[in-house]
Amino acid sequence: MIKDPTWIFLVVLAVILLAPIVLRRLRIPSIIGLIVAGIVLGEHGLGLIERDRSFEIFGQVGIYLIMFMAGLGLNMGSVKRYGREGVLFGVLTFLVPFFMGLVASHWLLGLGWTTSMLMACIFSSHTLVTYPVVQRYSLSRHPKVVVSVVATAFTTFLSLLILAVVIDMEEARSVWDLVRLALNIVLYGGAMLFCVPRVGRWFLRRYDEPVTQFIFMLLLLFLSAALARLAGIAPLLGAFLCGLLVNRLIPRMSPLMNRIEFFANAFFVPYFLIGVGMLIDVHVFLSSQAILWMAVVMVSVGLLSKWIAAALHQGIMRANSATRLLTFGLSSAHSAGALAIVMTAAAPEVGLLGDDALDATVMLILFSCIVSSIATDRGARRLAIREARTEDNRGAYHGRCLTFYEKKDAVDDLTQLSIMLCNHDIPTPVMGLTVTFEDEATEQQQHEAHSLLERARLLCTSADVTMRIMSRVSNNVVSGIQHATTEYECGEVLLSYDVSAAQNSLLPKLVAASSLEVVAYDNLVPPSTLRRIVVAMPQKAELEVGFYKWVEHVCRVAANIDARMEFHAHADTLPHLRSYLWQHHMSLRAEYHEMPLWTRIMSLQQRVGRDDLMVFVLSRPGFISYRGAMSGLPLQLRRYFSHTNIMMIYPDQGQ
Repeated sequence: MIKDPTWIFLVVLAVILLAPIVLRRLRIPSIIGLIVAGIVLGEHGLGLIERDRSFEIFGQVGIYLIMFMAGLGLNMGSVKRYGREGVLFGVLTFLVPFFMGLVASHWLLGLGWTTSMLMACIFSSHTLVTYPVVQRYSLSRHPKVVVSVVATAFTTFLSLLILAVVIDMEEARSVWDLVRLALNIVLYGGAMLFCVPRVGRWFLRRYDEPVTQFIFMLLLLFLSAALARLAGIAPLLGAFLCGLLVNRLIPRMSPLMNRIEFFANAFFVPYFLIGVGMLIDVHVFLSSQAILWMAVVMVSVGLLSKWIAAALHQGIMRANSATRLLTFGLSSAHSAGALAIVMTAAAPEVGLLGDDALDATVMLILFSCIVSSIATDRGARRLAIREARTEDNRGAYHGRCLTFYEKKDAVDDLTQLSIMLCNHDIPTPVMGLTVTFEDEATEQQQHEAHSLLERARLLCTSADVTMRIMSRVSNNVVSGIQHATTEYECGEVLLSYDVSAAQNSLLPKLVAASSLEVVAYDNLVPPSTLRRIVVAMPQKAELEVGFYKWVEHVCRVAANIDARMEFHAHADTLPHLRSYLWQHHMSLRAEYHEMPLWTRIMSLQQRVGRDDLMVFVLSRPGFISYRGAMSGLPLQLRRYFSHTNIMMIYPDQGQ
């Protein structure tokens, strides 16, 4: 058996690297390969590696990260819209396995009712082991995935609550102990709901260094898990709740989100799966018919009951077979929750379950993870193919987002906004540009311009977004931007705008010279910490060529930061907005307000604050929705809207 930490680490990394490569050729999910590798390499297999403390610690970190990412991946608008369906599925996928497990444990395994109730909790609980699969197919915000995640939280909480109640009753504790547990849960939930979003928003606005933000999020995660344990509930639920509460602070396409997913999926989640495999002792099942029979019953009832629950949910909601397969796959893997229940009940001071139940539960974990990974992969693939729309990848939104950089202090926020706004379905979706005047192009200025672009490209790379950069020397900034948009087929131009400045000459010149969509942005806080987007547009805005293009861009930003939206438009425009959001962004939380006259925008100054983004949709002179009052907007912004974040959009004119 290998004892040297260097060799142990080398073997684990080799497994993490090679298992997905080999199994991908065999069309087998990599999760299965990692569990099987743990069986083969562990002390019950070839005996190469011992399941020491490192596997327990790293494995615990891995499952916390899975639950944390599940909370992060939820769209809060989807939770609000599909929360009832999630609770319905949670009830089904808890009650069906619970009663089937209760009956099977008592009548087929000959266990007492108290022990059978604990076994039923094992059947009812499940863990989102296969959640990385839906992330790979970009389905983490799909309604059925949201439903499954909500159901997971529901079943895990109920299972662990019943475990605590049964143990307290068995140990003859007073009813006040149960009351104290309920109070702890309420106090913990209230403190988390009040503190985590506020502390998180304050920290992310104050400190923008990427590593500092990443460490802070990990600190919040483990603090939430530790406090959950002190409150008497599962740390898994604490990790999930933490992800849910910081959900709106971490954009889906951002360097911070990319770092969290990489940190989890590259090392800690595989470590957890290998550790699960190392628990399995195949020889025990071959030598004991009683344990083998218990394992057969547990595997059969565990998978069958979860399938029946998914099928009932499909029938009630009239869903298709792909969604049934996906919800079954996400809800059928027994792992951390089952281990927590059986190890708690089998502890010497409790003694409600024996080692045979632990061995059979480990076998349930193995087979349920195998079946779950196959079902999730196939269901996600079918769903992705079924719902793919080729028209989303072509047409008016196909061009690159050209981001023009002038000031050093605007680089981070402009780049973050361009990552949210651009079309990620095309290669190299972002183009970074600086322009230096030909007669002032000193070596120092060119070096500063190059430094701005390198900083922007580094931010894009950390978010897994490809950016192409270019530093031009020209005697005219506008012509430099125009040449770049033509040469590199850009669809929109994003630039910074200083509302407090007395004169901003670049924006009006660029708008007059270009027919592309132009987005000017001035912010007080980082885009990722915005809570609401308020959009004001003139009458007949829906008749402009670029109407749906800018609507899509604003919706992308809102979807990335999970912000609420308010549209203020003419009565004739509102149906077009409702229809587009219903078809393309159902999960967004949007309100629609009638604004008959453009001059009413001044009334919005009281509705917006530091946490909001005020979007003004304008038009160029001579086009359908142009109003003469738009020419005085810069002065009005400086006077009435300097207390909020500003975005001005000039729609694409298609010329």
